[in-house]
Amino acid sequence: MAAADAAAVAAGVPGIALMENAGAAVARAITARFAPRPTLVLCGPGNNGGDGFVVARRLAERGWSVRVASLGSRARLRGAAAVAARSWHGELMPLQPGALENARLVVDALFGAGLSRPLEGVARDTIEAAGGGAAPVVAIDVPSGVHGDSGEVLGAAASSALTVTFHRAKPGHFLLPGRDRIGELVVADIGIPHAATPPSAGRLFANHPRLWGELRPRRTSASHKYVHGHALVLGGGMASSGAARMAARAALRAGAGLVTVVCPGDALAVYAAQLTAVMVAPFADEEEFARMLADPRRNGMLLGPGGGIGQALRHRVLRVLEAKKACVLDADALTSFADQPTALFDAIDSPCVLTPHEGEFRRLFAQTGDKIARTRGAAAQSGAVVLLKGADTVVAAADGRAVIQPEAPPALATAGSGDVLAGIVLALLVQGMPAFEAAAAAVWAHARAGYRAGTGLIAEDLPEVLPGVLAEIDDLR
Repeated sequence: MAAADAAAVAAGVPGIALMENAGAAVARAITARFAPRPTLVLCGPGNNGGDGFVVARRLAERGWSVRVASLGSRARLRGAAAVAARSWHGELMPLQPGALENARLVVDALFGAGLSRPLEGVARDTIEAAGGGAAPVVAIDVPSGVHGDSGEVLGAAASSALTVTFHRAKPGHFLLPGRDRIGELVVADIGIPHAATPPSAGRLFANHPRLWGELRPRRTSASHKYVHGHALVLGGGMASSGAARMAARAALRAGAGLVTVVCPGDALAVYAAQLTAVMVAPFADEEEFARMLADPRRNGMLLGPGGGIGQALRHRVLRVLEAKKACVLDADALTSFADQPTALFDAIDSPCVLTPHEGEFRRLFAQTGDKIARTRGAAAQSGAVVLLKGADTVVAAADGRAVIQPEAPPALATAGSGDVLAGIVLALLVQGMPAFEAAAAAVWAHARAGYRAGTGLIAEDLPEVLPGVLAEIDDLR
């Protein structure tokens, strides 16, 4: 955003015009949601504070009772912020927690997305007091204290009822814990030309069907089952069959033409008794497992759910990668390479999606930084698409593209949910969707299925609501 602002000014858009547009956008968002009430605007020492002075003036012009509490004197402001501050002729007081008294709405214009150090002193005290008060808080850009890139809370941040940001949303609006402080998010156009957006900004997205909906496979009059792929799911033994069964059913519901659970021979009866449209194929040894992969119509495989950690699973993963099958590696398939991750990474030479949670991620990767940086680094290191699961799931490709899932219901934190997600990824891969888009689409569909299934869902519920989710994708793309 700093680069976009600078490019807009260089293109002839005055900085004060951008600030006036920003303040006007915030004022419109406030008056559309709140009745007039005593309002306190907290203004910081930079452009975020300048936006706040514009908001104060705009609200006062509409008849609102407005006061401003400023961190530092107006004389210390520079550029457009100084111009905006001089246009405020109402009540101005020093920033302090006591200024919040009698305020029924608080506008947080202290610090924007560029804040890089923890709040301290009177700024922190005031933000903590605002967060603990009864008056709703409206944040300009991000709630002060939320890091715009990582979503980290730097010391303190008040939970806002509304956040108004400009030109583009920021990663910190969607990454935890910052996301929990955002409230309703409004992204306002303030006149920054599209051409001013740096090219690198086109590499990070909030996940939505507009990104990949056109690539989702669809049935036509010429379709038959093999056109839509034959997905294999490696099943565990008799005592650990549930994960593979749920993944297989999810793959079938997500559109795979055929799905077969490949399992040890002694577990055949368990799978056969539980599965109908999903087929079961037992294998007795590694040679028979390899022969199952030889059929070119079997074009993708999921390994890991209930697979058992160890050398046998490592060997099967490498067999699948050697056969150039599309591949989803989850759970035990990832942990089995914890002691030799480079053996896995060196073998990846076909569409491959890794789906770790944080613990599994740390066993394979030494990446540091925020969630986006770590996921991108892992994708570049492994050559796979990495889907780092969580309440703020991030998907990254080796070329640097990444998506953040903006929201997902807490009810998805239940046993087997990740197995269903892996099955959806597999289904999209075997139908020919590119790995990055397949992973992003699966994450979105999984989240929407969670909302449709509702409170109290169990993992078995998720595949059954997928048909409705796929229809929703067609409406939104």
